[in-house]
Amino acid sequence: MEAFFEWFRALYEQSGWNFVFIYEQYERERFITAMWTTIKLSIYCLLFSLVVGVVGAWAQGAKSAIVRNVMAGYIQVFRNTPPLVQILFFYFVLGTGLDRAGLMPTYDAGGYLEPMLGAFGWAVISLSFFAGAFNVEIFRSGIEAVPESTVEAAEALGYSRLMAYIYVVLPLAFRVSLPALNNNLVNLIKTTTLAYVIAVPEMMYTANQIWSDNVNVPEMMIVLFIFYVGLVAILVYFMHKWEHAMRIPGYGT
Repeated sequence: MEAFFEWFRALYEQSGWNFVFIYEQYERERFITAMWTTIKLSIYCLLFSLVVGVVGAWAQGAKSAIVRNVMAGYIQVFRNTPPLVQILFFYFVLGTGLDRAGLMPTYDAGGYLEPMLGAFGWAVISLSFFAGAFNVEIFRSGIEAVPESTVEAAEALGYSRLMAYIYVVLPLAFRVSLPALNNNLVNLIKTTTLAYVIAVPEMMYTANQIWSDNVNVPEMMIVLFIFYVGLVAILVYFMHKWEHAMRIPGYGT
């Protein structure tokens, strides 16, 4: 392994291509940490945005007009504002603002109080709600593709509206929604780079630090490009496998 590291050091000395995060231990450690932070951020956002989408699609069909209107307002707000503005609003208004007002839960960090929810948490919340607004509409379209006769049959068997949604409507709607959902989740992974604006130490933020310290912008941009191509390719692969496994003749593709 040392020979591998030294090869990149020699490459820098001979050609000027400086992949410093490979042969310098300090840079390598914070680069690996940034990779895991990006992966965790992506996974959390994917999961929470799916939960928001499922719950929101159910709320759109609620009997209460208040619930339907609240959900419609949420969708309009998050679909019609830039995700960068949203993440800054969540962090600086709901995060820092509530901390100043004394409403944000804190913990003792060794002589001083730290808010329970840091930049990483607010990034997850903001990006999940952003992608979740699109997921709600995606699931809604899938629900509308389920024949009404199927819902009536579930109710005739004694299912409540909620149970019919969970066990009958949602599984069928999910199959129909997977192609569009795949596109939205891919966009969500790419949007996680916006977390750098609130100092979440993910790949974009750390790469910026590395190229600022070592003046190797082209090298770090190449690495970022390859990393996100690989990360998105992994998601697309598993989503396509999932889509193929759940395919039912007569529903969707």
